[in-house]
Amino acid sequence: MAADLKSLIDDLTRRMDGALETLRRDFAGLRTGRASPALLEPVRVEAYGGEVPITQVGTIGVPEPRMITVQVWDRSLVGAVERAIRDSGLGLNPAADGQLVRVPIPVLTAERRAELAKAAGRYAEQARVAVRGVRRDGNDRIKALEKKHEIGEDESARWTEEVQKLTDGFIKRIDDGFAEKDREIRQV
Repeated sequence: MAADLKSLIDDLTRRMDGALETLRRDFAGLRTGRASPALLEPVRVEAYGGEVPITQVGTIGVPEPRMITVQVWDRSLVGAVERAIRDSGLGLNPAADGQLVRVPIPVLTAERRAELAKAAGRYAEQARVAVRGVRRDGNDRIKALEKKHEIGEDESARWTEEVQKLTDGFIKRIDDGFAEKDREIRQV
């Protein structure tokens, strides 16, 4: 039976890790006034008859703290890359220089910092909800095993406690990540 608990915990850990990884990606996309290649990762470019991630049409670089560059591989896509960045809702204004698209990162206003902090809070709450959903699934599986008399009440209670400890650990990691991102956003 202990092996069953281990496999349950391993499965729940893997799923909770997925929620944490999604949160990290969401946080990376929040602009904090410093250039980061992750800022452009969600941008999709009209190319080759469809929309593709910007990383499939060029190389993203950060030559200086307040500048991102995209070295576009196909000269015919430079305009599409520029348009995609401008229309991405990130508040960026790219400029093409041959096959290189320069994206200056403007200084954040206090109002924009507050918006970013709210967005970070929403992302963190979505991650908490996802982790709690995984916990609920795990607890449901434990109850089903108990109902089928595959485990006893005591063992069910112990397993449920283990799942709660795992959940608490992930919620703490989410809260710590949010606190760090909030500090980063609010730095002047």
